[in-house]
Amino acid sequence: MLADQVEQVTMARFRADDLVIESKPDLTPVSDADRAAEQVLRAQLSRARPRDAVIGEEFPTTGISSRRWVIDPIDGTKNYVRGLPVWATLIGLIEDGRCVMGLVSAPALGMRWWAAEGTGAWTGRSLSSARQIRVSQVASLGDASLSYSSIDSWREAGRGRGFLGLTSRMWRTRAYGDFWSYMLVAEGSVDVAAEPELELYDMTALVAIVTEAGGRFTSLDGVDGPFGGNAVATNGILHDEVLAALAPDERPTLD
Repeated sequence: MLADQVEQVTMARFRADDLVIESKPDLTPVSDADRAAEQVLRAQLSRARPRDAVIGEEFPTTGISSRRWVIDPIDGTKNYVRGLPVWATLIGLIEDGRCVMGLVSAPALGMRWWAAEGTGAWTGRSLSSARQIRVSQVASLGDASLSYSSIDSWREAGRGRGFLGLTSRMWRTRAYGDFWSYMLVAEGSVDVAAEPELELYDMTALVAIVTEAGGRFTSLDGVDGPFGGNAVATNGILHDEVLAALAPDERPTLD
């Protein structure tokens, strides 16, 4: 299984004294484990699905096909390089514009989540120990829990006032961050997760899991799927209210 093979690479380098860490042009970190893990994924997909396209974080896109594998070898690299266990490998499949499959593997947490179109969302270390997951039924922001990654990113996106206003209306807010926020939504432990700036490889694997668990996953503009450069995931009941709260901040007009 792809997840088993890549875990051998990521876990072997996790907390390694000789882990090589560099800065990419956007000043985000990348480790030798990120690149090695993506190479493993690409090699396996090339053998198993040679006609499919592959989109990843660390290497250029290969192939031209309506079937696109979208992979993030280590989502949460900043955690990974600091020895924090909240990181995961993300593997998603887009077919004819739909996110039809997603797998999130977080070996340092001992957890996996997966879903395929029409089959529900699941978590467990193996198929034999899997349990199905569902989003919550919380219907009021005052009773709901919100997870996010960074307050500053909302200010930079021109939605800082809206975001802070939303947090003041929630029952509870925590910055679980990255993939974990969305998996907690799918499990029903958190009701809302949102980030103002993301890449396709950050989101694709998450979409099927959230939606198959009964939730909704859109951009901040309300477009379903991972194609808008940002994300809002909810239990579905709260979605429209959250989108309205996160509208762009009004700019003062000049007289």
